[in-house]
Amino acid sequence: MTGSSTDRARLYILGLGCERGADAVEVSALARRALEDGAVGADDVAAVASIDSRTEERAILAVAEELGVTMRFFTAARLEEETPRIKNPSAIVFARVGCHGVAESAALAAAGAEAALVVPKIKSAHATAAVARMLLQKE
Repeated sequence: MTGSSTDRARLYILGLGCERGADAVEVSALARRALEDGAVGADDVAAVASIDSRTEERAILAVAEELGVTMRFFTAARLEEETPRIKNPSAIVFARVGCHGVAESAALAAAGAEAALVVPKIKSAHATAAVARMLLQKE
């Protein structure tokens, strides 16, 4: 999974969540699966997004590095604002981190108010991923 600079607009945000200490190989494989599910190329990803409690989570940071994109982090309160737009709200996630979803909410928060999920939350044993598409002003 490598990213490179192209003239194409990078319209997608990859949202990731994971348990602390999640295996980087597992999270990377899940990220690739999410992008494949949405027919999104690595060069189409603008950023990786997650909750701010994961700012030092090696597995998530490694995915952003593999893609050659920046990380965007959001507070649980900001992610909770996205709950009406997410497809898979979870009371369990809310009890653990203070918002009803991380991957979907982070992808949407980073992609903007007009964004839409193209890949709702998918899961592995210790991580979640989702993909949102930004809406360009001309669309």
